[in-house]
Amino acid sequence: MTTTSNSECDCAELTLTLLEWLEDREHDGENGVDCERNGDDERDGEKAAGNVPSEAIDDAFDLLSSERRRLFLQVMRTYGEAITLPDAAEEVAVRETGDAVRELSAERVANVYISLYHDHLPRLVDAGLLEYDQERDLVSPARLRERADAGAGADAGTGAGSGSGSSPGPGPGTGPGNGA
Repeated sequence: MTTTSNSECDCAELTLTLLEWLEDREHDGENGVDCERNGDDERDGEKAAGNVPSEAIDDAFDLLSSERRRLFLQVMRTYGEAITLPDAAEEVAVRETGDAVRELSAERVANVYISLYHDHLPRLVDAGLLEYDQERDLVSPARLRERADAGAGADAGTGAGSGSGSSPGPGPGTGPGNGA
């Protein structure tokens, strides 16, 4: 290799940081260290990160492997409430291209919508991160909202979903692209 691009350096650095984090969690779990955030007691029922099965870690990395899916999650975190899937698709397209909404072609937004509907949304609903009301074409944060509420000091038991796939609409298995 002659030169290394910034993205390769960033990727290598991020990979090493993540591996270090995983090793630390594994080490903490072996020593019985409680991995609560900010010393709050609201996380008592959760497993220490070191006890997370490697399959769950693989699944999390798989969910985050797509830039479009990451942008979709960022959009939902930004809004923090239910929005229509077409509005989410438009915002994802804006973030992907850097263009203003008025500069986006209808075809571009439609392509983003279709990929969100058939690929990314079902995966995120199945993971318990988002909820989908198919009748109203509304997407809402599930665990994303609970995380934000917990971080703000709100009662963690008041979230909109338990992470078990509850949704305001038809529920998992009947949403878009069933069986992604």
